[in-house]
Amino acid sequence: MKKYVILFCALFIGTLFLQAQKLQFRNNGTFKIVQFTDVHYAYGNKKADTTLLNIKRVLDAEKPDMVVFTGDIVTGKPVKEGWDTVTKFVIDRKIPFAVTLGNHDDEQGTTRRELEKLITAYPYNLNYLTSGQTSGVMNNVLPVYGSKKDMKPEALIYCFDSGAYSTIDSLEGYGWITTDIIEWYKKQSQSYTLKNGLKPVPALAYFHIPLPEYRIAFNDDKNKRSGVREEDECPPELNSGMFLAMKEMGDVMGTFVGHDHVNDYIVNYHAIALAYGQFTGWRTTYVPQMNGARVVVLKEGKREFDTWLRLLDGTVKNRIAFPADLRPEPQKEK
Repeated sequence: MKKYVILFCALFIGTLFLQAQKLQFRNNGTFKIVQFTDVHYAYGNKKADTTLLNIKRVLDAEKPDMVVFTGDIVTGKPVKEGWDTVTKFVIDRKIPFAVTLGNHDDEQGTTRRELEKLITAYPYNLNYLTSGQTSGVMNNVLPVYGSKKDMKPEALIYCFDSGAYSTIDSLEGYGWITTDIIEWYKKQSQSYTLKNGLKPVPALAYFHIPLPEYRIAFNDDKNKRSGVREEDECPPELNSGMFLAMKEMGDVMGTFVGHDHVNDYIVNYHAIALAYGQFTGWRTTYVPQMNGARVVVLKEGKREFDTWLRLLDGTVKNRIAFPADLRPEPQKEK
């Protein structure tokens, strides 16, 4: 009898855990995501206490349905203790979370695959193992289901590994989303589109290193934007074609990255929002200003979202609705 009680308890706990992992729109038709990026946390470094306070305050103020960490999260040893500390804030609040790695995460004696195993073992983590299936790790698609019970996915959250540094000997600079990841994305997107009556499911994409199109978009004054560029973008030197693939598939409404610490803009480029998060770490060589996070609110059944930046001191800035607030100006007839 005792073993059946133990088995029942295990199944019950497992069911609760799976339910906690299911992403779903609220009854009011919204789904809120908080993005933390470039935390640059080192366990035991008292200077990082402000970073932890920032995470705590943002979570308590926004109460999100999901958190995404977009790279360069733990950049000092001991690595596991660092990840334990950072993720504790979301785990204690029972908030589902996903992670994409940056170019510094695997520089402390742990490989990307080792980090993938560590991260996917945490309670409330949404990532799943993809090592060996694609380049990099944790290339995932996470469906967000409708507010009514057992409804189909009404939105998708893509997580991509944008690499670290160039893998071509003759080419310097940062990494990129590789062609095999792009092909994987296109297959996932097509599958969801077919199941959705040939209509692309509204999607967001999160990764660390910006696409080359970020620089192109911001340099073109006809593209409407919100926020600032305080440093040159640092995309890869070559374009692997991710943006073109997203346009072809027609599902991604916006991409959200980190990497460039003092850029916080969002710009409309061919009807896709190219956005930075808000630097989450504290003062580094590059950063003289307040840290914070980016918030995104999806709307069920609509190809639109609201977004803003929340800072450590409670300030909310750059609140916009996409695409309404960033629609291009009508072209004048020549």
